[in-house]
Amino acid sequence: MLKKKSYIFVTGHKGLVGSAICRKLKKLNFSNVITENRDKLDLLDQRKVNNFFSKNKIDYVINAAGTVGGILANKNFKADFIYDNLTIATNIIKASFEKKVKSLIFLGSSCAYPKFCSQPITESSLLSGKIEETNEPYAVAKIAGIKLCESFNFQYNTNYKCLMPSNLFGPNDNFHSKDSHFLSAVIRKIFLAKINKINSVTFWGSGTPKRELSYVDEIADACIFFLDKRTNETVLNIGSGYEKSINEYVHIVAKLLKFEGKILFDFNKQLDGTPRKILNCSLAKSYGWKPKFDFKNSLKKVIKDFIKNKNKYLVE
Repeated sequence: MLKKKSYIFVTGHKGLVGSAICRKLKKLNFSNVITENRDKLDLLDQRKVNNFFSKNKIDYVINAAGTVGGILANKNFKADFIYDNLTIATNIIKASFEKKVKSLIFLGSSCAYPKFCSQPITESSLLSGKIEETNEPYAVAKIAGIKLCESFNFQYNTNYKCLMPSNLFGPNDNFHSKDSHFLSAVIRKIFLAKINKINSVTFWGSGTPKRELSYVDEIADACIFFLDKRTNETVLNIGSGYEKSINEYVHIVAKLLKFEGKILFDFNKQLDGTPRKILNCSLAKSYGWKPKFDFKNSLKKVIKDFIKNKNKYLVE
């Protein structure tokens, strides 16, 4: 049973999702949250991961570590994305099994679903069609992690769950000019255009694809909610239900930043990615979970955090 003194190992604790999970655990007064910096624990090194699990008391694992990025990073660093994410998944899941952890949460991704599938997307859509080309290596690595969890659950009756979040945003995001996700890239571009008094900003693609966005604390809450829960299914979608087109999100950010210049789009369809991606979360809701964060208020918090910490976020 999950207790306030349970030993919970959170990987990727400095990233967008991992840091949100750690903040939430601290807020809930969990006293034994285990984290380790990359220079001391390389999750790509199986021997070091096994040694870490052997030397530390670990009851639960939340695996939020991985190599992530936006559409350009996925396109340019295919080998890194598939190797790093495959290796981290296999090392953490196998070590958790050997350590006999009580429960494990593996963070999947909605990009693992086929490019063209029925909307809203149900968990049964996994592997039902062709993956979007630009993020195929990353998606394949995530699918392998999901299937590894499913297989351990089947063969050994483990309690491993894969949460599939929609597109996430929040404080401590990556705002790099070349490998950030779309919303952080939008915030960065419009902010820089405003302070540099540039009259127009151009964004990749047509602006027509639709995306569901969730505040990162949504997935943090879900990780803790499902951490000790037994479910009949391994894969559970976690989303907000809030969906807009890229074009609409850009104009929302522009309005909040009071940018009055022109918003332009490079109508290169190859940069659009999946045309629509919204999750059906009825399965997660059937276990008592439900989304609770308001998009616009959350976005205001993120923009405020970005402006306050711009010197950190704008470092290339």
